[in-house]
Amino acid sequence: MSQTERRQLKLCVVVAPTGAHVGGWRHPDAISDVEASFEDWRRWAQAAERAKLDAVFFADTLSLPDSPPEILKRDLAVSRYEPLTLLSAIAVHTEKLGLVATATTSYNEPYHIARKFASLDHLSKGRAGWNLVTSYFENESRNFGRDGHYGHSQRYERALEFYEVVAKLWDSWEEDAFPVDKAKGLYFDPAKLHPPAHKGKHFGVAGALNVSRPPQGHPVLLQAGSSEEGRELAARTADVVFTAQQTLEGAREFYRDVKGRMAKYGRHPDTLKILPGILTVPGATQAEAQAKFDLLQSLIHPAIGLSRLSTIAGGFDFTRFPLDGPVPRDIPLTNASQSRQKLILETAYREGLTIREFYLRIVGSYGHRVLIGSGSQIADDMQEWAEAGVADGFVIIPTFLPAAIDDLAAHVVPELQRRGLFRRDYEGSTLRENLGLPARPFASAAPQASWG
Repeated sequence: MSQTERRQLKLCVVVAPTGAHVGGWRHPDAISDVEASFEDWRRWAQAAERAKLDAVFFADTLSLPDSPPEILKRDLAVSRYEPLTLLSAIAVHTEKLGLVATATTSYNEPYHIARKFASLDHLSKGRAGWNLVTSYFENESRNFGRDGHYGHSQRYERALEFYEVVAKLWDSWEEDAFPVDKAKGLYFDPAKLHPPAHKGKHFGVAGALNVSRPPQGHPVLLQAGSSEEGRELAARTADVVFTAQQTLEGAREFYRDVKGRMAKYGRHPDTLKILPGILTVPGATQAEAQAKFDLLQSLIHPAIGLSRLSTIAGGFDFTRFPLDGPVPRDIPLTNASQSRQKLILETAYREGLTIREFYLRIVGSYGHRVLIGSGSQIADDMQEWAEAGVADGFVIIPTFLPAAIDDLAAHVVPELQRRGLFRRDYEGSTLRENLGLPARPFASAAPQASWG
C-alpha cells in the first residue's frame, strides 16, 4: 500500500481524572482531578487539538466504587467532573477538536440526553459526541431508586429504544425550520416541526425537543459494548465503536463481525469506525519508555489492584486465593460487562498469569493493549493493525496527565504523520467531517425499533 493510498487513522484520547493507569495519580508529575483547575483541563484539550487528534473522550460513572474504606481510600475514581458541564467550557477554548462524553441509557431519560448533546453540539459548532453505555456497576442502580441493576439483555433492549427516541428528538426540527422573520412575525415554520409522539415498551415521549436541530444533524454516536447484544446495537446505530482487543486475530474477528452485520440495517461498512483502545507509553527510546512503565506499575498498591481486578472480572473475589498462585478457572460471567470479563480471563489463561501478574497486566490499562517504546515502535504497531484491516484508528488511553498527551504529541503523532497515516491538519470543522462520517438521516426514515 503506497503512502498516498493509506487511509488516515482516526485518533481519540481518553481524558480521565488523572489518566487511565490506576497508579498514575501517584506519579510525582501527575495532576489529579481534584487538584486540576479548569486551566489544566483547557491546556490538555488544546494540546490534543494542536496534535490534530479527532476528539477528547470523557468516560463517566454515576457512583463511587463499591469498595470498603480501606480500599476506597486508594481509589482515584471517587471524584470526577460531570463531563457535559466540563466539555461545554472546553468548547469555548477549542475550534476543531471533537468533544465526547459518556452518558448511560440505564439511569437517564431520552429527552434529557437529546437536549444536552444537542446543546453541546450547538455550543461547539458541531463537535459533540455521545458515548452510549448501559452501565455495568451494580451500585449505580442504588443511586437511582433501584434495588438492583437491569439484566444484561434488558439493558440493551432499553438502550436500543432509548437511542431511537433520542434520534427522533434530534429530528424534531428540520434544518431550516427557524426563519426568524421579524417583518412577518414568524419565528418558526410549523410544517417543519416533527414531534416524536413515541410510545414504546420503556419510554413515552410526546413532544418535540426544545432545541433546534443540531449542526451535525445527529451528534456522533460512540459505543463500547462487545457482547452479542453490544455488537448488534453497534452495527445498527453506532458511528464509532471503542473496543478492547488483545490480539490481532481477535481484533480481526470483531472488525469483520460487526461490520458484517451492518448490511441488514441498510448501512455501508465505511459509515462505522472501529477504534481499539491502546495504552501508550512512548519515550525517546525503548529503554526510557520501559522505565516509565515500570515506575507506574510499581505504584499500583496490591489492595487497589485486586479490587479493580475484581470489578473488571464481574465481582469475583480474588482475595480468597494466593496472590502468586494461578488465576482460578471457574470464574463465572456476571451481569456486568460480559465481553470485558471474557477478554481479560482469556488473556490470563492464555498467558498463564498468576493473580499478581493478572492485576498488573489488566488494571493499569483496564484490559486494553499496552504499547511501550519509541514513537517509531508504537507507530509500527499501529500501522500493522491498520494495514491488517482490523482498525480504522485508535482510542489512546493515557497513563497520567498531563505527560501522556504531551508524550503522544512529541513522539507518536509526528511519526504517524511522516508515514502519511495521520493528518497534518483537520479536514473539516465538525467531528463528523473529521472522522469521515456521513450525515445521519431523519429518524422517520430509519428502521423502526425492534429487538431480536
